[in-house]
Amino acid sequence: MRMQAGLWIDHRKAVIVTLSDEGEATSLVESNVERHVRYSGSAQSGRSHESRPGTGEDTRERHFEGQLKQYYDEVVAHIRDAEAILILGPGEAKGELKRRLERDGLGNRIVGVETVDKMTDRQIAAKVRERVGQ
Repeated sequence: MRMQAGLWIDHRKAVIVTLSDEGEATSLVESNVERHVRYSGSAQSGRSHESRPGTGEDTRERHFEGQLKQYYDEVVAHIRDAEAILILGPGEAKGELKRRLERDGLGNRIVGVETVDKMTDRQIAAKVRERVGQ
């Protein structure tokens, strides 16, 4: 059974369209990533961040990166078996996913990476059928 996949991705969600001998399926993966995480200790306390090395922005960035890793793990699990993968999206997430797939040995399956704005699920599915359809 052949499977091809295309997805629209940003840091908040991924809409994944898979095409196979059994038909077409659409899945949604939400990231739950919080770009501006607030911790109780990160509120303005009158002290500069310089007096507390290793906190503040570094902690928020590590938390953000950890959440993104989990998000990409879930996205990759949906498309790992695809013979062809099309990546669509408006920002950095599509390039980050491309690098992740290359690191996982799946880079040769990527048939394209395109910058596109918001798309409906139907538009995404049509684009995937057009580019990687059977």
